[in-house]
Amino acid sequence: MATVVFLHGGGMGGWVWDELATTLRAEGHKVFTPTFTGFGERSHLISRDVTHDVHVTDIVNVLTFEDLRDVVLVAFSYGGSVAPGVVARAGDRVRRVVYLDGIVPLAGKSVGEAIGYMKTEDAAGLNAMLASGEGPVGTGVDEMQRNAAKEKPYKMPLERQEWLLARMSDMPLRGMVSPVTHGGEAIDKPVDYLGILGDVMDPVQHDRARALGWHVETAGPDIDHAFIVGAPDRVLAFLRPRL
Repeated sequence: MATVVFLHGGGMGGWVWDELATTLRAEGHKVFTPTFTGFGERSHLISRDVTHDVHVTDIVNVLTFEDLRDVVLVAFSYGGSVAPGVVARAGDRVRRVVYLDGIVPLAGKSVGEAIGYMKTEDAAGLNAMLASGEGPVGTGVDEMQRNAAKEKPYKMPLERQEWLLARMSDMPLRGMVSPVTHGGEAIDKPVDYLGILGDVMDPVQHDRARALGWHVETAGPDIDHAFIVGAPDRVLAFLRPRL
């Protein structure tokens, strides 16, 4: 049986893996669903000091203090930007990496730049402002997602959408604008990438994954970026052969 560590997306927390984690544990796997600093049940720790590197350290510490080895690291969305740093710092504990429509980061660039939300100079300026103790602490991603869903509902049952949106929280802005220490090329393990067509990571992140030589499969358009909640069966079908 495998040891699986899930890395969640923006505005989420370890809670988002509830159904998947419950299923995998029932099958005998050892599953960890850590929450990044400043997210979810750790939202009280949100601050301008929470850089992207803090989130890498969050996961490295889970692997270290739980003494996890032969880990399958499963990274969704924002979590994809964290995975390379984890492998770079604790690669002896990681067996393989699975991306679920995740961000493929560029070393030295911020997450905001990697997904095309801002220019280099804008990210650098925001990072400097936050480091000086000024500027907004969070991104407002939780309210943005709730408002967006009113115009374009997720491709999932309404009760699942409500469950997801009700639990979303803000996330540290510094994590989006501080430079990422390790890019996708830092992963020297087998990587499988499942990308969702016609959504936020398509085509840039999918193409980066292919350029790195990762195994890439795509799904859609019947499911969307939130498929880890809306279509857990699709996640399991992709994940199980890799455990």
